[in-house]
Amino acid sequence: MSATTDVGVYLVTDGPLADRHGLGVLGVVRAAVAAGVRTVQVRDKDASARDLLALVAAVADAVGDRATVVVDDRLDVALAARHSGHRVAGVHLGQSDVPVTAARALLGPDAHVGLTANTPAHVAVVAGLPRGTVDLLGVGVVHPTTTKADHPPALGHAGFADIAALARRSGVPCVAIGGITLADVAPLRAAGAAGVAVVSGICAAADPYAAAAAHVDAWTLR
Repeated sequence: MSATTDVGVYLVTDGPLADRHGLGVLGVVRAAVAAGVRTVQVRDKDASARDLLALVAAVADAVGDRATVVVDDRLDVALAARHSGHRVAGVHLGQSDVPVTAARALLGPDAHVGLTANTPAHVAVVAGLPRGTVDLLGVGVVHPTTTKADHPPALGHAGFADIAALARRSGVPCVAIGGITLADVAPLRAAGAAGVAVVSGICAAADPYAAAAAHVDAWTLR
């Protein structure tokens, strides 16, 4: 990916939120992808490897080639899903997960490797890696959020813009994450975001199709 990549609206799944209205993760994902979401990150911090693998496989099979599917944190699950023939692009790793260099070596050059970055120091480390090691940075949190209890201090739009500017020099696009609301979408795009990652705004919606469509519209309107 280049720093000018247009990722758009990036859905991060949350099982309990998706269950609020009886839709479940698969129901939310299907609705969001139908509304124009192009990337789905399957996240479940509490699931066993076996259960997460089953969920990832189901999501990948449900969306087919209409969206990119990546696994949150669990390189082992991403590898197992790909080995089983499911259309899983790769993994998104946190700072405490396995090194991105190991993920790239195991997944191969054509897979997706994302990384969470919260500080300029995180971006500097990525800048020192061989080009193509990291495809995408998830930068945040933009606002405080209840979906990640141990999140770092909120960056706000200005803090996000500073980190995105540093990342652009290394050719790595940034997706903003953390408490993103509909009102944040256009300002974050103006601040240099290649996309916006949304959790509650879609997963907790009674009508996830309408919620996702509103975010996609906000992203595409200039």
